[in-house]
Amino acid sequence: MSIAKNKVVQFFYTLKDEAGVELESNVGADPVAYLHGHNNMMRGVEKALEGHNIGDKFNVTLPPEETYGLRREDSEQRVPVKHLLGAKKWKPGMMAVIQTDQGQRQVTVVKVGKFMVTVDNNHPMAGRTLDFELIVTDIRDATPEEVTHGHAHGIGGHHH
Repeated sequence: MSIAKNKVVQFFYTLKDEAGVELESNVGADPVAYLHGHNNMMRGVEKALEGHNIGDKFNVTLPPEETYGLRREDSEQRVPVKHLLGAKKWKPGMMAVIQTDQGQRQVTVVKVGKFMVTVDNNHPMAGRTLDFELIVTDIRDATPEEVTHGHAHGIGGHHH
């Protein structure tokens, strides 16, 4: 069975930057699970996985437009310090999580005041060309419920 629309795909990944430095990996943890063809995965990663089979291991280098997007220079915002999640004391350069209307979002602290903080809303990896090592561990047909909900259920996927 190969990866195509309405298949639930599980995979391991190792993410490296332009210099080959490892940034993240889920190898040794639970695999990522997603419903293929439903915009649940970065566009470039989903395109790279299309047509692959269980056991396939490969690398793909993707431009920012296919992953976390280009950096937007007008994306700084001032928010109350109390809205930042992840630490008690904040310093420029630290990563924080804020709650938005679209869910949680990772931001970078730019400037800290007594009550307000300036954050950069760009994803920390925006604007970077990234290398993904992908290992396909499982492919199965999605259940009718998963297709209706538009996402995978179970380990590595969504839990209701």
